[in-house]
Amino acid sequence: MAAQPSTPAVAAGPTDPEPASLVTLSVPDQAAMERLVASGADLTERVRPQADGSVQIDAVVTESQLEALRPLGATLASEAPQSPPQARAKAAAPQDQIVIERAVWYESRDGYFLSVEASSSAAQAADLTVSWRGKKGTTGQAEMVAYIDAGQYLGHQFSTPVPAENQPQSITVTSAGGGKAEAKVREWPDGDKPDRASRGYQKDFITQYMTPAQLNERVKALHRRYPKLTDLITLPYKTNGYRRHAQAVLGTPPAAAVVVTSNAYGSEGGNDLSVELVDPGAPGRPLQVSLDGKLVTVSLATDASGALVSTAAQVAAAINAASGTPVKASVYRTDPGAGVMAPAPATQLDDFLNAPADVSREPAEVLALRIGVHRDGSRTGVLAYAQEHAREWVTPLVTIEAAERLLRNYAGDKATRRLLERTDVFIVPVVNPDGANYSFYDFNSQRKNMTNHCPPQQSDPALRNQWGVDVNRNYAAGSVHDGYVGGSANCQSGSYAGPAEHSEPESRNVMWLADTYRNIKFAMNVHSYGGYFMWPPGAYKAEGRVTLPRPTPQEEEFFLDSARTIEEAIVAERGTVIWPQYTGPVTDVLYSAAGNSADELWYDYGIYGWDFEVGADLWNSETSRWEPVGFQPPFSEGHQEAMEFAAGLISLIGIAADYRDR
Repeated sequence: MAAQPSTPAVAAGPTDPEPASLVTLSVPDQAAMERLVASGADLTERVRPQADGSVQIDAVVTESQLEALRPLGATLASEAPQSPPQARAKAAAPQDQIVIERAVWYESRDGYFLSVEASSSAAQAADLTVSWRGKKGTTGQAEMVAYIDAGQYLGHQFSTPVPAENQPQSITVTSAGGGKAEAKVREWPDGDKPDRASRGYQKDFITQYMTPAQLNERVKALHRRYPKLTDLITLPYKTNGYRRHAQAVLGTPPAAAVVVTSNAYGSEGGNDLSVELVDPGAPGRPLQVSLDGKLVTVSLATDASGALVSTAAQVAAAINAASGTPVKASVYRTDPGAGVMAPAPATQLDDFLNAPADVSREPAEVLALRIGVHRDGSRTGVLAYAQEHAREWVTPLVTIEAAERLLRNYAGDKATRRLLERTDVFIVPVVNPDGANYSFYDFNSQRKNMTNHCPPQQSDPALRNQWGVDVNRNYAAGSVHDGYVGGSANCQSGSYAGPAEHSEPESRNVMWLADTYRNIKFAMNVHSYGGYFMWPPGAYKAEGRVTLPRPTPQEEEFFLDSARTIEEAIVAERGTVIWPQYTGPVTDVLYSAAGNSADELWYDYGIYGWDFEVGADLWNSETSRWEPVGFQPPFSEGHQEAMEFAAGLISLIGIAADYRDR
């Protein structure tokens, strides 16, 4: 299964979805970026400001969707004009005052890197440059870019961390207006180091990407093996199921075509139905619909000369009016259906689902594995949940690896034993099993669940890859229904929030855990990709960029200090560093994401809610560029991501173990 779907050269038929690709888009400025977010485009969490003021972001788009985004300022990054740094003249600016907000260095498996964040009294008009001195007399220089969001200047930063020959020790930030500031450079992430594992500590239990059925069997097996340390919780809301109504398109779209949809799901008989259009072969015949077993026959009307005269709209109306017919019909999309229909041989309906027969089509049960010595609500609870977005195949592996490490090392590792004695851990490997199955077997770029809320004019089979609800926009705090930015009311949008808050069983299951187990004080929502570590607020209203309430300074400090410690554990696995500029509140480091789960956990339940975006960019030393990993990297890379973020998740559990001592 390819990580990036390619576009075949063959023409699409009336039931073939338009191919989608994972691409990097470029927009000229942050305002255009905000238009993309507001449009409901299927954007990833990989956003990279550029030195010329433009912004690059990865997205999943079809050709027609890309064309619709072009008027908003989006182009393929490969098409965007490149402005060499030396060609950009320094802008004249008034004397300004510069404040260095953060200057840090880190050493990863790829060498030394520098990250600087600063602000200027001249705001975005400032043109800031950083020069630095490091160990062994090394020096360097790099330009900063202004970070503007919803029209507000938030400061300057590097577009990405910049490589340094050795450890940077001091920096000077200067501006074209004459401003200047200096600072020492600190190490990042500078949190508490992870506990030293005991001899014989076990890890690395992940050998492949896993489907929802495999994930469920894994947690069941862990429960069977460790019954004294686990409970298996079946969450109360079953999903819609990996199933769809069977369909066929008869005729020639758009004017002379009818979309036929079975009343029953395809797996429940809809796939056995057929529809044919026949010429009665005689003049003056009326339009008639009949049913013979599983075959629906539409005898088209003729005029006095015997010519066929039934339009698509008339055929659809006749099918819908026929008593006992196991299908419904509609004209093709928004066309009025004035075209005359031609005879068509019996066409079998299809739900277009390609999973093997042993993949259940029934509504799915979502499982949570509860881990701990004292599972009675007396210990601090930690919720870890993954794969709200179906295509993020690495994310459930993070939770499974963490669960395996906790249980297998309980007997022999003192630090692990302490965690299980002092915390109550809830693991949900796959929140969205229906979408995950669709991603594995049908459309690997699937983001949403499989519940189709679209009306008939948006429900022909060629649109099936655009149906569903973005589970992480379906929550009740700061939602699009409340006027916040970053979700969509368009049922075909990649960030469709659903017809109402909590309309989907997937989001209700997550909140049921928070509501039922009030000892849960910490939560980690595992996503991919981009390499972020975020927390609330996660959404704002566009007018005035009014965010959800900011945490207090003390709460903000706890979020950040915890993040530094957790990121130390991630680094320890293979040297991956989460960039400092991508560690912080969602609205500050990414974009507004209306109706996300971490916000509801924090604002409605007081749960410290974080988001991992696993899959940090990889440094290419040959090109001196950071490169993305995608949703489904080769398993060798996905495995490494699972290992390091499982270590981060266990570090969060360690923070929870100490929480009652605060």
